[in-house]
Amino acid sequence: MLRQVAEGVLVHESEFVQSNAVVVQGRAGVLLIDPGVTGSELDCLANDLRELGRPVVAGFSTHPDWDHLLWHPRLGEAPRYGTARCAASVRDQLSEPDAKARIADHLLETEVAGQVPLDLLGLITGLPAETAHIPWDGPQVRIIEHQAHAPGHAALLIEERGVLVAGDMLSDVLVPMFDLDHATDPIGDYFTALRLFEEVAGDVDVVIPGHGSVGGSGQARARIDQDRAYVLALRTGQAPADPRIGPSAKPGWEWVSDVHEGQLQRLTQ
Repeated sequence: MLRQVAEGVLVHESEFVQSNAVVVQGRAGVLLIDPGVTGSELDCLANDLRELGRPVVAGFSTHPDWDHLLWHPRLGEAPRYGTARCAASVRDQLSEPDAKARIADHLLETEVAGQVPLDLLGLITGLPAETAHIPWDGPQVRIIEHQAHAPGHAALLIEERGVLVAGDMLSDVLVPMFDLDHATDPIGDYFTALRLFEEVAGDVDVVIPGHGSVGGSGQARARIDQDRAYVLALRTGQAPADPRIGPSAKPGWEWVSDVHEGQLQRLTQ
């Protein structure tokens, strides 16, 4: 079910790792960001939009992870955008003949096995490099591109609404996850992204992570500080004092500690 988090901005939260789809209302329809995750949830999202009387006029994928590249036939055939680097990464992934089969096999280990529609996965158009705003007839949505977490990752600042859509960053349940497969300086890339977020934090009243709880006033800066402390701890070889890992982790999210340990091991090799 959609819930409003700011004027003209609504969120649909999936049961799968608290994945957040974001709807931004425009003049003729809506911008849909990172819709997901199961077929029934996407169908529910389509029903909600029909009740609003607002068709999808544009889509956007914040980065090239499978759970941010989904779509459903009932959402229509609006143009779906991403950054040029994001789109190039998706093309590379999907150029492998067994790409969707490998995603489906991966999902067999999760609670959404067999429930995720992959037919329309990743059909996004890369915006020209240095594009500043999403091209659509609605509130200005600034693209803040960086290389933390994934190639061509974009946070989106809905300027008139004071909303930052952070993609897979600034989560209250997930620690920063580095792009250890592509980046030559994954920690440096993360610090750079956090600095970009800090530059706009004063204009942010609501922060929406790709996974986790929507944050209100003051949460953008608080989450930037928390993520920076985690990244700094890993860079200096210290144990992070982070409530998202260890005994204080949110019930059901204990596996985030395994993510942390895996990153620590790879970074120290």
